[in-house]
Amino acid sequence: MHIHRFEKLWIGLSLFLIACFIGIVMFGFTVLDLKVPGGDRSGKTVDPKTVMAEGPFSNPGVREAENGEYDVYMLAQKFLFRPSSGQPLVLPKGKRVTFHITSPDVIHGFEVVGTNINAMAIPGQIATFTTIFPKTGTYGVICHEYCGAAHHTMQGQIKVVPASEYDESNLVSTSAN
Repeated sequence: MHIHRFEKLWIGLSLFLIACFIGIVMFGFTVLDLKVPGGDRSGKTVDPKTVMAEGPFSNPGVREAENGEYDVYMLAQKFLFRPSSGQPLVLPKGKRVTFHITSPDVIHGFEVVGTNINAMAIPGQIATFTTIFPKTGTYGVICHEYCGAAHHTMQGQIKVVPASEYDESNLVSTSAN
């Protein structure tokens, strides 16, 4: 069987590109230590039936962690974010903030407009990601996954204030947990 030289060239180029793509992915996972979102199966799950009554999600909000860092425990539920839908979620500028988000009912989206923050809130799973807000201001939070008839009303706000003006009264008491 005779294969034309241009066909050989395109086959070779295609195989080369596939090898490059695989190499880039392997480089990312080994050298850059990139992780697949949701790929950490180290027990980051909750029971969606009891998530609102037990554990840190029963009292969602901001908690101070070590070294001046903060943890935000947030519930996305029909048709609001807890906290952030009624009052803005207040966070300090320039501080490391780790979000822990889950849902007790259906799949929701979590997007902070104007940033690269974008996650899925899936019942039974905890989406965890860390960010630093470099600028003060008010950021809109929207659900980008259709979650029901009032999906269009599911929104909230994050207000980022200078670290010197951050009031510790924004923190949730952890004594109940």
